[in-house]
Parts: sequence; structure tokens; C-alpha cells
Amino acid sequence: MSEIAKLDSHRGEKSTGADAASGTETGGNGTSVITSYAGAVPHNIEAEQQLLGALLTNNDVFDKIVSIIAPDHFYDPVHKDIFEKAAERISKNMLASPVTLKAYMEDHVGLQELGGTAYLARLAASAISTYAVRDYAQLIYDLFLRRQLIELGNEIAGAASSGSDTRDPSEQIVAAEQRLYGLAEQGKGETGFTSFLSAVTQAVLNANAAYERGGGMAGIETKLIDLDKKMGGLHPSDLIILAGRPSMGKTSLATNIAFNIAKSYKKGQLPDGRQGAVEGGVVGFYSLEMSAEQLAARILAEASEISSHKIRQGDMTEDEFRRFVDAAKTLESCPLYIDDTPSIPISQLAARARRLQRTHGLDLLIVDYLQLVRGTSRTEGNRVQEIGEISMGLKAIAKELNIPVIALSQLSRTVESRDDKRPQLSDLRESGSIEQDADVVMFVYRGEYYKEREKPDDDNLEAMEKWMADMERLHAKAEVILGKQRHGPIGTVELSFEAEFTRFGNLAADRYNNYDYE
Repeated sequence: MSEIAKLDSHRGEKSTGADAASGTETGGNGTSVITSYAGAVPHNIEAEQQLLGALLTNNDVFDKIVSIIAPDHFYDPVHKDIFEKAAERISKNMLASPVTLKAYMEDHVGLQELGGTAYLARLAASAISTYAVRDYAQLIYDLFLRRQLIELGNEIAGAASSGSDTRDPSEQIVAAEQRLYGLAEQGKGETGFTSFLSAVTQAVLNANAAYERGGGMAGIETKLIDLDKKMGGLHPSDLIILAGRPSMGKTSLATNIAFNIAKSYKKGQLPDGRQGAVEGGVVGFYSLEMSAEQLAARILAEASEISSHKIRQGDMTEDEFRRFVDAAKTLESCPLYIDDTPSIPISQLAARARRLQRTHGLDLLIVDYLQLVRGTSRTEGNRVQEIGEISMGLKAIAKELNIPVIALSQLSRTVESRDDKRPQLSDLRESGSIEQDADVVMFVYRGEYYKEREKPDDDNLEAMEKWMADMERLHAKAEVILGKQRHGPIGTVELSFEAEFTRFGNLAADRYNNYDYE
């Protein structure tokens, strides 16, 4: 132990002993409230002294540690203030040394207890070397995280045992989980500047991964071939808005994509050495409108090729029922997770997505639908502001978890008043921020739905003949209109649509003789 550590050891022991105190006190309602942690608080005074000494000796080491620690990470409040003042001067290209800091800290009460400004000189004099400064910084930061965990544990225990906390236990769990995840992810989102070499290398790796797949897909394949070609698959960190009027098939298309991706999931080694999805992926599906059972029935209707109406009515032959059960057995290991909690807040939605990724993995998140998610209490009553907060929150989830997020959205009724009822970006309902935050906006449109409602009178033979020709042309077809694509072209993709099985598929499948549908 260095001389300066010995000089200060009595203070460290004293503070540790004080922080280790624990016990319970009785709340006003007679409940026993946990007040603190029973044990030594993790810290290392000598590591803090060594780091500060190195910094005051050589200001250049600041650039090596500034991305790791901040003033609040120091256990000793005097060390925190010394680092803060030194960092402030160095950031302004000014010298931070025992001499220059002396003028700013002469009256510092805590420093006076350690011998005044002479303590600064002792710090610099006792610094062994600067080569290990990053190790010291990481150690200080790790100990800070451990103290934060203890503090969080105390807060959780105190809130759970106190009758004054009016939140439901489930709300307390979500709040604690958010705090815990925040600790785990601290510093990960603050990447700072990335060199062009690093960015180019990542771009080449992504292109190479697409090349090795043989189909030019840089993202996750939906198995809807023309859509995949237009979009290059579903890309990590993208927010994809899937919008349409009621009965256009938004949920059907979303469930088809979810099913296709989950069904083809294969785990293996990624190019960066991590284990993950090399094909398909783990899918999380927030079904805020339909129950999990209803959603599962839709997927089973598609897989077993039995009418969803027959499944609901229980009107199946023995052969159909056996096919239905076989499809269920095949899909029971499918990594598709459904959460049908109604009116879920965006904060809770994010917390559950993080938990799913942590426990089972998560490669795609689908939200059905955006307008049924709740914002925070501060945005309630202002619908435009609330929708803006939700769309921003979904984009944040996509970036944070590095996955594509598909959010379904309603369209305004102005579509119905136009002769051409194909949707446009201006039809997005309630907030322009949806269009702004989205990387991709695609609309589902089925001309057959509208044409069916334009049937002429039976005695108008000419009009009836034209209508029947139009119906034959539009029958079992749908359009996915790409109204916005930040990294690719816009345009229209045609798909088949089997209403009986609520299934979207590829048109003219014989064009893709080499494509493996299984």
C-alpha cells in the first residue's frame, strides 16, 4: 500500500463502517421498512488516488479515461470534486496540476480534512505510472456500478415494504427492471465518434453477409420474395410502419411475416463470433387488439390451410382437425412470443422487449397496433404529442436493441373520399411524427375489397360485365405500397392474398423455381 493510501486508510475505513450500517425502522402504519444494505460498500480509495495522481501528472491520460468514468463514479466526494475540476480545465485546454487546482480548492472543506492543498501534491507524487490508468478507471467504474446495484436493491426493498408507495407491485417491478437494464446498458449507447475505417469495415461485413446468403439480403428475409427484393429484407435498427385502412389485412400481413421468420429460425455463429440467428429470427409480437389465442388461430389457419372461420366455429372434418393438430405440433417450438396486454404504456413495452431479448433473444418486434399503445401521463390528453412520443419510443427501441421494429398503424378516413383509394403518406393518422421517425412506411391495399362494394345493378349488363372483368383481375391479389424507404427505392409490390386462410404470398410462384419455401 502506498504512503498516501496509508494516510487516508483511516478515513476510508471510517466511511466504509458508516455506510455498512443497516437496520429497519417502523413505518407510520406499523410495517417494518428496510432502510439500508448490511455490508461493506464496494470502493477502492487507492485506485481513485492513483488515477487522480496520474491525471495531475500527465493531462494527456484524460482522453484515455473520459469515455469510461465521470465525476459521479468516484466513491470519495473529495476525489469527485478534484476530478471534476481537473476535467473542467483540461476540457478547456488548460493545465490541471496541483499548482493550478490549488487556487480553486483552497477553501474546500473536505480537502482541508486531508491536509489542504498539500494533498494534491501528495496525489501527484505518489502516482506510480500512467500505463495502467484505464485499468484504474474501469475498476472505479465497476465499483460504482456495484454501489448502484446495492442502492437499487435498497430502493426496491424499501418501496415493497413501505405502505406509502401507491404504485401497484407490477408497476414497481417494471420501474425496477428499467433501472436495472439502464445500469446494464450504461455507456453502451454513448459510442461517440466512429472512425470512417470502422464504419467502412462494418459496411463491408454487412455486404459480405448478404453475399454469402446468395440472395442479396442484408436483412432478415420475410419470405415474400418481391418485397424482400425491394427492401433487402428487414434491417436492424429500422422502424417500419405498416399502415392501412380496416379490412386491408395489416394484421394478416404482420402475422405472415412473423410466422415466416420464426419458422425459418436457425441459430449459429455470426460473422462477429457471437451466437445468434443465422436465418430467420426470434419474434416478439405485441397484439394489443386481438388475444394471443386469436392470433395463434390465425397463424394455425395459414399453416394448416384450414379456413379461420371453420376453426372459430369448430366446423372441421376429422381430416382437417388432424391437420390442424399436426400444424400446432410442428409450430410449438417456433420462437414466436406473443404479449396481448391491452393499452400497454410505451415504457413497459420497451422494458418487456429488453427482457425478452435478454432471456430468449429477439430479432424482430411487431406492435399491433401503434395507436393502442399508451404514452406517459404527461402526454395524455394531447393525442398528437402522445403519438409522437410513441413513435419516437419505438424508433429508440429499434436502435437500442438493434432489431427491426414493425409497427402497424391506422389511416385517416380521407382515403375513403378519394376515387383512387390507394393510401399516401399524408393519410397517416394523428401525427406527422410517424412519417418522420419511420425508416420505412408501407401500405397494404386490396383493390378487390373496394371493387366488391361497387357492384352494379344486375340489369346493367355492360357495367356488370366490366365489373366482373375487374373483379377477376383483382381477385386474390394485394398491393404493398412502399411510400417511404430511407435506404432504398419506393414503389409497389404485388402479393397474393388468400382470404380464407388470411395468408399473403408470392404471385406466380413458378417464377422462383430455385426458391426454398420450407
